[in-house]
Amino acid sequence: MNEQIEKIVAVIEQLQPFLIADGGNVEFVKYDNNIVYIKILGACQNCSMLDITIKDLIETAIIEEVPEVVEVRLV
Repeated sequence: MNEQIEKIVAVIEQLQPFLIADGGNVEFVKYDNNIVYIKILGACQNCSMLDITIKDLIETAIIEEVPEVVEVRLV
């Protein structure tokens, strides 16, 4: 695993307790062409706040740690 992926996974692992507390979870899928692909699980899948969670929480946190990341996308 390269350094960028290790940092991305570490950020996701830090965010997981917050999502798990709301009945959901997030899973790293892959990192390709500066885009992080994630899977949302549990209650978060149908949440009306999903887009905000991805952009304002997950994407922002990942880009702070790995500035090369340009976007986070759902798979």
